[in-house]
Amino acid sequence: MIAVVQRAAEASVKVNGEVVGSIGRGLLVLLGVARGDSERDAEWIARKLAALRIFSDADGKMNLSVADVSGGVLLISQFTLLGDASKGNRPGFSRAEDPAAARVLYERVCGLVETGGLPVARGRFGESMQVALVNDGPVTILLDSKGMNEPSVADGPP
Repeated sequence: MIAVVQRAAEASVKVNGEVVGSIGRGLLVLLGVARGDSERDAEWIARKLAALRIFSDADGKMNLSVADVSGGVLLISQFTLLGDASKGNRPGFSRAEDPAAARVLYERVCGLVETGGLPVARGRFGESMQVALVNDGPVTILLDSKGMNEPSVADGPP
């Protein structure tokens, strides 16, 4: 599972001109579900999103999580993160999970983040969406669950 995490001053997503999800301060997360991803990948991503300390404290250091700043999370499914353009100029998407299985894991990540106490706004899975973002910083972090280690006690629950 791949996540592009952007620290947002605000973000929103539209489908057919209608805003279907928005947040103020928080995280805009573009989530790509890879073939073979599992519940374990979803749990790891959700835990990382909740614990990621990319908001500035009073000293200007990135030391606070989205919960610490009472922020929200806008989670958008984006299979194109798994695109491979290493051969030719048209990306292939064979690394992306099939839509039915990907939807289940996307929804699972959303649910785990919500269960962890964070407000979650969503895009619409499988729809063409227009995403607006005011990237704060800018700060953009890439997460890849395939590089995960066993979670430590310090990571806490998702």
